[in-house]
Amino acid sequence: MTVSTKPYLVRAIYEWCLDQGLTPYIAAKVDEATRVPPGYARDGQIVLNIGPDATHELVLGNERISFQARFGGIAHSLSVPVPNVMAVYARENGHGMAFEIDEPAAIDAKLDAETEVSRLTPVGSESSSGDDSTKPPPPPRSHLKVVK
Repeated sequence: MTVSTKPYLVRAIYEWCLDQGLTPYIAAKVDEATRVPPGYARDGQIVLNIGPDATHELVLGNERISFQARFGGIAHSLSVPVPNVMAVYARENGHGMAFEIDEPAAIDAKLDAETEVSRLTPVGSESSSGDDSTKPPPPPRSHLKVVK
């Protein structure tokens, strides 16, 4: 099992922001596994300041980002699954990194399709009719943003 690079990249951009005197923010998808104060998410997403001045007991873990923060003067415990993080960036200049969010149903459908194609098409065989419908899809392309 390969560990995702996302939590390491989130921590790296967070540290870079702090080293530059910038404010680190994350944008995250809000679902049943995300714990944020009610009423602060918009369209299933939330943007959070994760800087030291805005958080208490921040943990940038491999599975979750958790911390305490005040919303409207009331302290809340927040928890965001790392797979739900859509971006980490500096508030002041927007520099950072964005990530694709894979929907579980889309992942399952893609795996089912790839499994079905691999069962039907022997390795190394070519379609004589020129029909590409039996070829497995190309691997997903990386969507990385260059950070200066």
